[in-house]
Amino acid sequence: MTARIDHAVTSGTFSLDGGTWEVDNNVWVVGDDDECIVLDAPHDPAAIAEVVGGRRVVAIVCTHGHDDHVRFAPELADLVDAPIWLHPDDRVLWDAVHPDRAPDGGLADGQVISVGGTDLTVLHTPGHAPGAVCLYAPDLGVLFSGDTLFRGGPGATGRSYSSFDTIIGSITDRLFALPDETVVHTGHGDSTTIGAERPGLDDWLARGH
Repeated sequence: MTARIDHAVTSGTFSLDGGTWEVDNNVWVVGDDDECIVLDAPHDPAAIAEVVGGRRVVAIVCTHGHDDHVRFAPELADLVDAPIWLHPDDRVLWDAVHPDRAPDGGLADGQVISVGGTDLTVLHTPGHAPGAVCLYAPDLGVLFSGDTLFRGGPGATGRSYSSFDTIIGSITDRLFALPDETVVHTGHGDSTTIGAERPGLDDWLARGH
């Protein structure tokens, strides 16, 4: 059976550097009828568990450590009996949210996660956060970009532990190396494609944020 992608949107808040904002987060679940992975754990564990259904969850894969993506990861992990994986460079962000519980495993650049008959390759794409990752599923023609790349531009870099120059490097070196037709499923908002975003690079550089 070919792996499929299920999707939910959850609503809540994001807090960093003393500010709090209302946000809607995408949750992507990749797998078949028997097993899946969950990308991020924002706001509503019960809603995410409903998308999972009765499937075995191989892992909850955190695209980065901002609180809107990891705040409910331990609760979801307990609910679906799954480990939490996070790139170690984002432990500083994770520990600010969960000082008493560590992730169960790390993510590494080039790591391949196999689930439901398809492979997803971890791409370390720092900039929005030091340990930000994207997951590329070539068999599905899909990139899960977390908050690294959105429809219309790169992820925000105006807060602690972020860097505009670094995220531009991650996008140009890693993501723009993918085929133009690659569908980009983002951490917030609408999906896009690599080809649709590539022409915007000069404008992003001119804006410089």
